Amino acid sequence: MYELFHQILTGLSQGGIYGGLALGLVMVYRTTHHVNFAQGEFAMFSTFLALTLIQAGFSYWSAFFLTIAISFAGGMAVERIVIRPFHQASALTLVCVFMGLLMVTNATAGWLFGYTMQPFPSPFSDAFALGGFIPAHEAGTILLVALMLLLIYLFFRFTWLGLAMRATAENGESSALVGINVGAMLALGWGLATGIGAVAGMMAAPIVFVDPNMMSGVLVYAFAAALLGGIDNPWGAAISGFIVGVVENIAGAYLVGTELKLTLALAIIVGVLLIRPRGIWGRSFVTRV
Repeated sequence: MYELFHQILTGLSQGGIYGGLALGLVMVYRTTHHVNFAQGEFAMFSTFLALTLIQAGFSYWSAFFLTIAISFAGGMAVERIVIRPFHQASALTLVCVFMGLLMVTNATAGWLFGYTMQPFPSPFSDAFALGGFIPAHEAGTILLVALMLLLIYLFFRFTWLGLAMRATAENGESSALVGINVGAMLALGWGLATGIGAVAGMMAAPIVFVDPNMMSGVLVYAFAAALLGGIDNPWGAAISGFIVGVVENIAGAYLVGTELKLTLALAIIVGVLLIRPRGIWGRSFVTRV
């Protein structure tokens, strides 16, 4: 029982990382109706930026918040410069654009920072450890991700800017008619998604270490969480991240082993697409013909 409880808590900490990255995927999807395949690479690049700031003498939390701010601005810039010119392009064209962003970001990170795996510090002291059940970093990750999700909820629920972004995601044309700057809301959505991804990357880095391919496996789990919760439901994706983390950890410990854990995420993706494509909390759309 002790070992099972430990696996569940560890799965929740990993699931928080998956849920954070899945939330970024869903936010981009809701504004563009396309999947950002480069979401993991953006998170990786942000993590390298945070590591560079720490190595330059910044404290961890100074580097943490500065990285989020820079990532936010970078996400807005990508939407403005790279994505917006293809607003009317076909789905296949946009898939090529996203894949190009993935490859360019990965190659640029390798060119600037190298391909050697580097350790990344954890900000959480032993005071965060839950007895002998879970290490400090994993417990701190659960608390930090929960706090981030709460702040995002409050932002979207109680601020005018959050409500405007929700309205734009629901119906851009109607939002423009009532005076909302749709272009600015789309850019803000990309900025938030990139900033959230930066948090996920910095929380994953002490576990997986930092290198240009650090988020490849994490992105697969995030895709599984986004599809399971509903690709158009941010909170469903975030909650499903925790579910995927727990299932992956328990199944890896007792069923398939650590070498085959990634196949579980692929099985979730295929199963959801075959059985319930809209996900657990996704919405169904009826089209009148």
